[in-house]
Amino acid sequence: MRRLSLSSRLALLFAACTAVVSLFAGVLFNRASEAHFIELDQQQLDSKLIGLRRALQDVQPSESQARLADELSRQADLSLRITGAQGQLWFDSSPRIPQDLPRKNGLSTISDDGADYRVLNAPLYPDKTDSPQLTLLLDITHHQHFLQRMQHLIWLTVGLSALATALLGAWAARSGLRPLRRMSAVARGISAQSLNARLPEAQMPPELAEMAHSFNAMLGRLDDSFQRLSAFSADIAHELRTPLSNLLTHTQVTLTRPRPIEDYREALHSNLEELQWMAQLVNDMLYLAKADHGLLMPKREPLELADEAEALIEFFAPLAEDAGVTLTREGHARIEGDRSMLRRALSNLLDNALRFTPTEGVVRLSILDQANAVRISVENRGEGISADQLPRLFDRFYRADPARQEGSSEHAGLGLAITQSIVRAHGGQIHCESAEGWTRFVIELPKED
Repeated sequence: MRRLSLSSRLALLFAACTAVVSLFAGVLFNRASEAHFIELDQQQLDSKLIGLRRALQDVQPSESQARLADELSRQADLSLRITGAQGQLWFDSSPRIPQDLPRKNGLSTISDDGADYRVLNAPLYPDKTDSPQLTLLLDITHHQHFLQRMQHLIWLTVGLSALATALLGAWAARSGLRPLRRMSAVARGISAQSLNARLPEAQMPPELAEMAHSFNAMLGRLDDSFQRLSAFSADIAHELRTPLSNLLTHTQVTLTRPRPIEDYREALHSNLEELQWMAQLVNDMLYLAKADHGLLMPKREPLELADEAEALIEFFAPLAEDAGVTLTREGHARIEGDRSMLRRALSNLLDNALRFTPTEGVVRLSILDQANAVRISVENRGEGISADQLPRLFDRFYRADPARQEGSSEHAGLGLAITQSIVRAHGGQIHCESAEGWTRFVIELPKED
């Protein structure tokens, strides 16, 4: 079964609401009209009862019928029946008076032979227990016809108003939902080649402006991710092209003519270096792929960061000595994390700092134990990084220094991306600051509760 559209649902909802409100208002008006007629009839019968009692007071039996005829002649739709204290019939003003009438004192309504009557029973002499009984009958057939016509009019009004509201509601809903159709049209036109399409947020109603903003933000994220994926694929091909070309060229040259066994051995060693670099590159890419899919699951073990930092400084000490750079460490803190992963992250930062620190420079590794987090910074003196390059430092294969050479595992452009993945796997954040001749990479790791 085909589901109703949103416009049809809104139109039917408007029609149902209008029908219920119209019906409720019509029923209230009908009840109010009926109560008003009853009140008018009560007043009319009460006033006529007073007149009849006055007319029959101290009147001889021979004159009573003349008095009654005179009183009743003033209103054609009024009839009178008088009965004795024992229920015997004394007087009927009209032969059309129904035989069975209510005997209880007060006002009531009856129907007989297609006519409707308002009946008032009251004693002729209220102060006497054996008083004759007066029964006044007021023909209210025209009142009832009016109320019936009103009920028909109410039903007609309910039907017409519901139909009109449904039509107007459908038009209003269709007009109001035009921005949604525009969003659907934009969504239908989106493809890998047209991710730059955006919804005009300024033209959207307030209720849809936030949705349009979220939709545009989603398109922006998709566009950025697609661009990164395309650039990543191009970077992979670019990185692998040079070692593959070296392997092919070197192998082809070696096979052009017979050579001594030492030449073949040297060629194999050279090819092995290229293959090792390619294997490392592939491993790094797989590592980042696992990080993207949330598959990096760091072990949680107590670590004394000062001890880990000292071990890394001792490892890099020979390289620093050869480069004429001083390595220092300060501060201490304890956290729970994966030793091998954190060592790899700090090793990448120290390696970068050593390579870009001039002779007689300083590389500082600082650990600061804060209330809710541990702050680790690796900073070095040297040529700064421009502000427009800082946001892209952690992109894969990005090289802030165009002088870096291809074909070296140390310069593949994946170290900082891997470091960021490790930090995020531990629930932390990393950023870079560069000012006044100092470049500082700052890691913030949360403490376990």
